Amino acid sequence: MLIPLRHENMHGRRWPIITFALIGLNTLIFLMTHWTMETQQSKRVETSLHLLILAATHPELKTTPEAATFIEHVKKKSGRSWQQIASPNRRVEDAWDAQMRLQEDPEKLQEEMDTLCQDYEESERTSIVERYGFVPAHPTAISYLTANFLHGGWLHLIGNMWFLWLAGFILEDNWGRPIYAVLYLISGAASLLFYAWCSPGSFTPLLGASGAVAALMGAFLVRFPKLKIEMAFFAVLFYRIKFQAPAYCLLPLWLFMEFFYGASLGAGDSVAHWAHVGGFLFGMLGAFVIQKSGLEQKASAEIDSKIGWSGDPAVVRAQEALDQGKIEEAASILEQHVAAKPDSTDALIILQQVQWRRNNLEAYFQATAQLIQAYVKARNVESAWQVYEEFSNAGGKQIPAGPWLELIRHLESLQDYSRAVAECDKLAQAFPQERPALMALLTAGRISLKNLNRPQEALGYYKAADASPIPHLDWEANIKAGIANAERALGMPVA
Repeated sequence: MLIPLRHENMHGRRWPIITFALIGLNTLIFLMTHWTMETQQSKRVETSLHLLILAATHPELKTTPEAATFIEHVKKKSGRSWQQIASPNRRVEDAWDAQMRLQEDPEKLQEEMDTLCQDYEESERTSIVERYGFVPAHPTAISYLTANFLHGGWLHLIGNMWFLWLAGFILEDNWGRPIYAVLYLISGAASLLFYAWCSPGSFTPLLGASGAVAALMGAFLVRFPKLKIEMAFFAVLFYRIKFQAPAYCLLPLWLFMEFFYGASLGAGDSVAHWAHVGGFLFGMLGAFVIQKSGLEQKASAEIDSKIGWSGDPAVVRAQEALDQGKIEEAASILEQHVAAKPDSTDALIILQQVQWRRNNLEAYFQATAQLIQAYVKARNVESAWQVYEEFSNAGGKQIPAGPWLELIRHLESLQDYSRAVAECDKLAQAFPQERPALMALLTAGRISLKNLNRPQEALGYYKAADASPIPHLDWEANIKAGIANAERALGMPVA
């Protein structure tokens, strides 16, 4: 099984509020409807089956117009299955079926048919799936919207939301929130309409955001065709292979597979492949129109003005080169710019992306460390910490000692004491000859003793500080007091 893990541009200029809202809304609606839908679906399936059995074995019985439409649809759609249901030699489905086989009284049979018709119509009226799902044979106006927010199960929801996150947040960052939200909602409706054109007589309700998400994937292909996507192949016993490939290789292949499955399986499959195809194509068209009309450029400029983007000509030229896939040109511009302005967070953010796409991990870690230092210098420690987390997760080992110590203080302010001590330990090992290492040992000792109640660890840190080759006469009294307090907490005799 192939699963996308991430792509090269996992950074945005601001929080993707609309993407978060869509994910949250889909999840909330799922939690509110899932178990009710399961109960209703179980009852609907049983009622529909009994209705079909009685209509097939006793065609002389009268039915309501709504039930008759359903029965006729099944007869036309599944002729062989209808013949099997009508056969007197078929297997008994359940206790109700066994009882009906023994019933010969026409009045009793008609009463049962009337009851089934009434139950069928009631289930159709009250069913969430029927009322808010998209039924191609008789779509309602509201279902073009609501069907995109209903999901049939956990895997259905999680899969759609993961693809929504990967493709959505980068498009929201480039298009702006209004354009992105409008395209998403229109794309969902367009994908359902495309499916209805391909399967106009289908009575099977469509649920899920996959059509709208497919549109985002199509837009992603148009907007970022050369962006590399990291994929993982999972096999038996979680055997995993990771690889990267550009969007122009992976996404057209996915579209071809959806087209193939849609053409070969049609409406008989539980997956609405034609909705995926329609959404993908609509998303490509939408992205092309947004890009060529100038809407994207206007939205991007407005975002820059709101967040205080530097607008430095060099940074703008580098971003344009990166968007066009000219990675080496972007790298050259940014490296020169950062050499002159080492605290330019705008340039460093883009340089991070460039070095990652060049597969130059050493340069990526260097740019990331510079970005952390720039954020700390600008007193934006929260952003510095977020970047440091990404740095650590990618395999980065150390950053400059000064900014590192500031991040430790930030962790202490958040009362994340265990992580603060762990970072102190790493800093002290990375820079054993520098004064911030001494400060890190003292901080680790203090937190271990006062906040974590680990006097043994505290004693070790204070003794390490006492033995440090870094001159520490000004801290001698604090070190001795720390050792004494740790020994006292351990019940050791204190001189």
